[in-house]
Order: sequence, then C-alpha cells, then structure tokens
Amino acid sequence: MNSLVLYHVQDRVGYITLNRPEKRNALSYELIDVLRQTFQTALFDPGCKVVVLQANGDAFCAGADLAYLQQLQNFSHEENLADSRHLMELFKLIYSFPKLVITKVNGAALAGGCGLATVGDFCFAGSGSTFGYTEVKIGFIPALVMVFLTRRISGSIVRQLLLTGDVIPAERALHMGLIQEVVDPGKLEETVHHYATHLARTTSAQSVATIKQMLCEIPSLSIDDGLEFAAKMNANARSEEDCKKGIAAFLNKQKLSW
Repeated sequence: MNSLVLYHVQDRVGYITLNRPEKRNALSYELIDVLRQTFQTALFDPGCKVVVLQANGDAFCAGADLAYLQQLQNFSHEENLADSRHLMELFKLIYSFPKLVITKVNGAALAGGCGLATVGDFCFAGSGSTFGYTEVKIGFIPALVMVFLTRRISGSIVRQLLLTGDVIPAERALHMGLIQEVVDPGKLEETVHHYATHLARTTSAQSVATIKQMLCEIPSLSIDDGLEFAAKMNANARSEEDCKKGIAAFLNKQKLSW
C-alpha cells in the first residue's frame, strides 16, 4: 500500500491512516486516489468489519493542498470539474460505505479535512482538536462537503459554519451535533478501539449495510415512495441469514456475538 495512506487490521477493525504529516495531511490528488483505493481494500477485506479513519501527525487534515490549488488555477473548466468529481467520489464512497466508519480526530480538521472527519458514521475527537469549514476565508466554497453537512445537522448551524468559516473547538462541535464524543487525547486511541470492537461484536454486517443504504436513499424520496421502499427492504431483510440467526438466538435466549 502507498505510504501516503497506511492500513492494518486489529480485532476486526481496519485502521486507515493518513500519513502525510509534514503537509498536515493536506488533500492532494494522489492522497485522495490512494485513500479511495484503501477504502476499497477495507471493503473487500473479510477480516475488517469496522473502519477507523485516523491520521499521523499533529493535524487530522488541513484541507486541500494549497500548492495543488495553485496548479488548479491553470486548469480548464473541464479539468477542474474532473478534479472536483475525483474528490466527490471519495466523500461519496465513505458516506455510503457498507461497513461502519469511525473517524478519529486529534488536531485540526479544516475545510475538506473537516468534511472528511464528519462524512463517516461517528466522529471521536481529542480535546484540543478543532473543526472548521474555512473555504469562505480564501474566496473558495465548501461545495462538496455542504451536501453531506446538510444531512448531518440543522440548517441554521450549517449556515453559521459555512458562511463564517469560523474554526471551532471540539467541545463546540459536539454541542452542535457535528461529532459524537470528545475524549482526553491520551485516551482517544483506547476509547475508539473499544467502541469499534464493541460495534464489531454487537452489530450485524448485513443490517448495517442495509441501514446505511436506506439512510442514503430515503432523504431523496417522497413520504409515499420512502415508505414503499422501506416496506420492500423490511421484507427483504426477513429472508437474510443474519435475521434468521438473530431471531433464533432471541427465541432460544442465546447470547449472540457477530
């Protein structure tokens, strides 16, 4: 695996680590490409049930690589559109990933890096970490991350974050509902690993994949279409092996471990 991104599995938890600390893990074209490949590796790894996205260095991700942004100014509209779609596919992959994704933030998560930190299912941050969609301060726009942020928190908070570009501490991000938990930095690794292994033991992979698919699709449906889709997915789930196994264990009062 390319050294820009590291991957290892421990206790059925696949750790994907941004490894560009000298650039504060800034998002270059190559880093985005390797990150997409690594998520695909985790997807097809039978030993990985939960993914933790983390980073080496004193920043989780400082956003787009500024040197690369300078190069983009010489691109044609078509080239810039292709590049935007390159990053779009990464966010979309993580958001719709069939396995649970936890992000572990220790340091700054800014602009596209903030989007990366919050596009997964759960985000744990070390106290002292910061979050911000700072694009407005350099005359840019948080276009792609906006799509996912508006699905995560309420409109007034979205406007405050995107239109001011303010960088906020982890505790305020927690209060806004942007992240799930703030942890002492010295206990962050242990806390996240414990949470990830707990999810690996207690949740059905089939159920998780189906629920995440539904969470992606239902917001775009009308009430009637959403309910019809839900009824069909409900019926399909009843014939899945995990459901049969779970019901049998419940009826027989057996402890179930996935």
